Amino acid sequence: MATVEQGTAVHGGRLVAQVLKSRGVSHLFTLSGGHLFSIYDGCREEGIEIVDVRHEQSAAFAAEGFAKATRRVGVAALTAGPGVTNGISAIAGARANCSPLCVLGGRAPELRWGSGSLQEIDHLPFVAPLVKSAETVKEPGRIAATTAAALDLALTVPSGPTFVDYPLDVVFSEAEPEIPPPPGGGGAQPAAGVEEAAALLAAAERPAIMAGTGLYWGHGEVELRALAEALGIPVFLNGLGRGCLPADHELALSRARGAGLKGADVALVVGVPIDFRLGFGGSFGEETELIRLDAAPNQLTSNRALQVDLVGDVAASLAAIREAAGSRPGRTEPWLAELRAVEAEKRAAEQEELNDPRSPLHPVRVYRELGEVLDRDAIVVGDGGDFVSYAGRFIETYEPGCWMDPGPFGCLGAGPGQAIGAKLAHPGRQVCLLLGDGAFGFAGMEFDTMARHGLGIVGVMGNNGIWALEHHPMKFLYGYSVAAELRPETPYEQMVEALGCDGVLVREPGQLRPALERAFESGRPTLVNVLTDPEVVYPRKSNLA
Repeated sequence: MATVEQGTAVHGGRLVAQVLKSRGVSHLFTLSGGHLFSIYDGCREEGIEIVDVRHEQSAAFAAEGFAKATRRVGVAALTAGPGVTNGISAIAGARANCSPLCVLGGRAPELRWGSGSLQEIDHLPFVAPLVKSAETVKEPGRIAATTAAALDLALTVPSGPTFVDYPLDVVFSEAEPEIPPPPGGGGAQPAAGVEEAAALLAAAERPAIMAGTGLYWGHGEVELRALAEALGIPVFLNGLGRGCLPADHELALSRARGAGLKGADVALVVGVPIDFRLGFGGSFGEETELIRLDAAPNQLTSNRALQVDLVGDVAASLAAIREAAGSRPGRTEPWLAELRAVEAEKRAAEQEELNDPRSPLHPVRVYRELGEVLDRDAIVVGDGGDFVSYAGRFIETYEPGCWMDPGPFGCLGAGPGQAIGAKLAHPGRQVCLLLGDGAFGFAGMEFDTMARHGLGIVGVMGNNGIWALEHHPMKFLYGYSVAAELRPETPYEQMVEALGCDGVLVREPGQLRPALERAFESGRPTLVNVLTDPEVVYPRKSNLA
């Protein structure tokens, strides 16, 4: 690998790559475009792996998956015009997930701007509302500083996506490398008001913690566990918060979430907005006192009123609450016993579904078998409607960063890209991609990407031949369903075989476990196409509006 001394002029793409390298970036996710050639050349010289996919949306999702798996900035390069517009949904998803994603865009030449160059369009007006910063670099000498600022800002709390684009003539021109140093880490400060929060939790007889994605980005898992253990608080998790307390920890509950949140006298909500996933606040009891803790101010001011609103470093604030509240776990034993009884009762009621012998399979039977072959640190990526909703209930997560899904923006097609990013971040771990047959249509060609890059991702498809998330509600409302039917028993396993992967069709429950074991043992990208019963209706409770 060639090195460049300070004061030696290099082309703009090399400057971009040097900045990426200075921030520890190891992978660039992209789809080839001529506007990006100099950046590719720079990355090749600087030893940054270029991972090319089949659609720009997947490049951005892969960069987000890498970020989710590592809590480092993920970087995607999208070519000018349609390359950037193709990535918009993924950028919007990263915004909703607070994912540290930095998107580098190609751009038509600055010197010919307004002349109608190929793919000439100003990206900033439509990208800016979705990102923390959006800037066009119009001078070669500004490339390093602007790129560094975008990368650093993506990781700055609260984290989120940033965007910078480079006109073709600017990024192919030369400038001297002046790489800004990475920012120094400042001391984390707890939020103001932690004493009031601590007093409420310490006095509570029926406390609860509801934690989500912001807990993960805030590296708060150790302090969350310490607080929960000190005060004997049951913990419920969603989003990237899953795994921040192991699923088999005595205070980690899932099936009793409804009873736990409704019955709580005080609830600490960490790093998750009180949005549709929490009934806009209706998931909590009318008398529940709510404490919100996150790195950013509350944007959902029209929802449930808060007793305490804490804005600050998540880990430091949790530590400060624990210190102020002291240790008194025994006082909540009656409450914990009540919730554990609910948890046990609901798990017992699930046994019939878990052992359902039907063919096509019940989705829950799929997850029983899958749970028995996944490693404790397996990364599971969900991409689908009802099939993945079942996964949210039945897949147990034991470590941080081991569950990914599209997040509250709900963009299907996120899964293959996120799985690619996760597998490149952790090549030695199982990565399992859960797909509905509908979701496969958005990004199924990325199995070609997995084959070309030798990524042993195992896809498990629930193939019921319908868009179940819409089909069943429409039939309930209108007595019929339109625009929600797919081709029954489409042989998607044959499609991925044509792309260079392994494919397996599963019709009977007894075929599933051996198919899953072979897929994970092979080390090859595989799709296990499981035919599931279209008559199974997911018991949905969440509100769309």
